Amino acid sequence: MFTENGFDTREEAENRAQDVESDQRRGRFVDPRLAQTRFADWVKEWVQAHDVSAVTWATYDSHLRNHILPRFADTELGDLTRMVVKVWAKQLRRSLGERSVSDVVNLLSRIMGEAVDEGLIDANPCRKLRLTTGDQPERPHATAAQIAGLATRVSPDNAALIVTAAYTGLRWGELTGLQWTRVDTGNAEIRVDGKDGALHEVGGTLTLGPPKTPASVRTVHLPEFLADLLDQHHDRHPAARFVFTGTDGGFHRRSNFRRRVWLPALRGDTATGRPRINPEMHFHDLRHTHKTWLIEDRVPEVLQHKRIGHKFHGVMGVYSHVTQPMIDAMLAALQHRWEQTREQTGSTTP
Repeated sequence: MFTENGFDTREEAENRAQDVESDQRRGRFVDPRLAQTRFADWVKEWVQAHDVSAVTWATYDSHLRNHILPRFADTELGDLTRMVVKVWAKQLRRSLGERSVSDVVNLLSRIMGEAVDEGLIDANPCRKLRLTTGDQPERPHATAAQIAGLATRVSPDNAALIVTAAYTGLRWGELTGLQWTRVDTGNAEIRVDGKDGALHEVGGTLTLGPPKTPASVRTVHLPEFLADLLDQHHDRHPAARFVFTGTDGGFHRRSNFRRRVWLPALRGDTATGRPRINPEMHFHDLRHTHKTWLIEDRVPEVLQHKRIGHKFHGVMGVYSHVTQPMIDAMLAALQHRWEQTREQTGSTTP
């Protein structure tokens, strides 16, 4: 039987009893004693019941160990209020970027949301919490000439990787996990497989697994020049299983590529007449670059989403469809961009 103390008058107690009876009849009653559950204890239960991929769990584990549990481990669920979360999120911004803060708070919201579903608390303190400040810096993107310039500063193999990234929008993991059996240069297309179409780094170990989202499972069409470029790349490594590999033939590791290839190429060398190129640009910004090019070339949104591997939400996503004329026009524009850049720069590589 539920009992509750602390009322100053009999009338207050009777009113509370009536409220409880009303909530019980409507199935809305939450026993306040359950809200005294320690957050860390609830997380242990949540973790045991939550089934996600190894890659996703590695991210969750990092957020919990580094940001969430250090602050809320001993906090009772009922004491984790909206204002407490907002103050904590504000403190996180001192050391994390907006996207990282959003990811961490979203995980906390998921955990607290399931506490609501289990009847431990009556409301999720993170629900509809506005986190962004609106002052996020715009990510850089490259021109076709800058991509061609980067390609001249690295090995032919790495040039093929950079150019393919910029002209397809494929993610790093989709590129470094790409197998030749999924590349059809005759039909000028790449297939991102749903089972093992991406390379993931989990706890320092590189493993093949599914791409980021279901929408990432897709066919990516290639402009003519890129199909030819990949043929040339294959001729250099005819026995290779994977398309893009490290110098030893093994998997690329993102941190090594960034340090040994990407950053030196961006820095250039003023002594030899090679200026800096977008020094703040990340490899992932080649996806931003590709998306920007698609917008410049007036590619329909439905095809933009499909090519990048994003789900097209809303009514347009239901009633819009990719057609062959759309694909042909997009590939013609990408081919023209490549040829025009080579004419303007006099580039002969890659």
